[in-house]
Order: sequence, then C-alpha cells, then structure tokens
Amino acid sequence: MEGRLPYDDFPVVFLPPYESPPAWVPPHERVYHPDYNNELTQFLPRTVVLKKPPGAQLGFNIRGGKASQLGIFISKVIPDSDAHRAGLQEGDQVLSVNDVDFQDIEHSKAVEILKTAREITMRVRYFPYSKCLLAPNLVT
Repeated sequence: MEGRLPYDDFPVVFLPPYESPPAWVPPHERVYHPDYNNELTQFLPRTVVLKKPPGAQLGFNIRGGKASQLGIFISKVIPDSDAHRAGLQEGDQVLSVNDVDFQDIEHSKAVEILKTAREITMRVRYFPYSKCLLAPNLVT
C-alpha cells in the first residue's frame, strides 16, 4: 500500500471540453427568443372578443368568484360555439370583461355582466390548475 494513493484503483475519467454558456438575453426579449420558448406563451394574457345576439348563449360556463378567493374561470366551452372559435378554453382565468376587473368580483355580478353585454371584450389567461380548485359550474 505504500506509494499508492487511495484513488489509484479508480479509472481515469476524461471530461468533455468546457463550453461557454449562451449569451445573456434580456428578460423582455425572452418571450420571443427561441432559446426561451418553452410554450410558455400560452400562459400570457390574451384578448377574446365575442358578439352575442339578443337571447343567444355565450357558449361557455364560468365558476369561481370573490367567495372562492380565486377569481372567475372558464369551466366549460361548448364545442363549435363562438366562444370556442374565438379561442376560449377550459381553465382560462377571466381577468376582465369590457374593462371591468374580474379578479375580485362576486360570481353573480360576473354572470350579470356577461349575460347583459352584447359585445364582450375579455382579457383571459390560461390557468390549467383551476380545474382542481373551484366549485361546480354555473351556466351563462
């Protein structure tokens, strides 16, 4: 054992050459940069515009509201409805409707606004975990 080092029995490992990290990309450019595009854009807020003829259905259900402390979410979208064609999807959080903040609104008030408006400009963002968090649907 004399003259031997404790690690002499282990094989020699050759590491690959060092590669410099990629160039730094400013945060405001990362959303559209290919090195940072991990399909995260689906979670960014977007605008959906719906026009509702008198007596027509909106084509989606909502749930949540101030009582749940979670906001208003799209719980169901009727296939082939105007809402579906406009891009609404189950799990979208409704941030605002016609410039009315929906992040801290009573459910009944949200339903009233949605049912009485003829043209609806909604600001929404996809939040897939809402399905686990909220109470039963209310049809609008």
